[in-house]
Amino acid sequence: MPKSKIRRLYETDAKGIYDEDLIDEVGYGLLARCESFIAANRARAGELPCPECARPVRRQEVLSCPCGWELPWADYFKTIQHKQLSGAGPVLEQFQDFVNAFPSARTPRKKVLLIDRLIHAFHWYCKTNGPTRPVAVNLIEGRLGEVVAFLDRLSYSHKSTPGTSENLAEWNHNIEVNRGWYPSRRKAEARPLRPAEADGPRC
Repeated sequence: MPKSKIRRLYETDAKGIYDEDLIDEVGYGLLARCESFIAANRARAGELPCPECARPVRRQEVLSCPCGWELPWADYFKTIQHKQLSGAGPVLEQFQDFVNAFPSARTPRKKVLLIDRLIHAFHWYCKTNGPTRPVAVNLIEGRLGEVVAFLDRLSYSHKSTPGTSENLAEWNHNIEVNRGWYPSRRKAEARPLRPAEADGPRC
């Protein structure tokens, strides 16, 4: 997902305006990425959806579907390798929850909250039940440090969608647990909310 679209979504939201076309563009873009992530992990586990007809295809040396689609596993694997498309069960659950929930969300507020929760979520370390890296690195273009710095700079204000400030507070807390991983956090404390530059009623 390009950073520019997410940045524009938060800038608009901080002004108290719901741009429904932009919300859907970002939301369905993230949904498609979540589906790719889920499919890649299913493939590693032994099964993937056929790209032609969506039937389940068993992993083997040559992938083959009754519809006629075929591809060597090695060639398919190249399409998912080194693309931030791997993760453990908790992340898969978070992504599947978003895939299930976003299409049925009926209000802009609900959609914004789903997007906000998703991009501020974390991988978790099972031994300590603590946060590790943000799942945003699997969703948004850029290296880990770049993605964290980008999310830290998103616009918020008192006009932002209710609930996003709570997500931001949780994000700051979880990032601080491993702040040494992130260059942008070694030099600065968790930032306060930034006021929006323009006024306007939420619509």
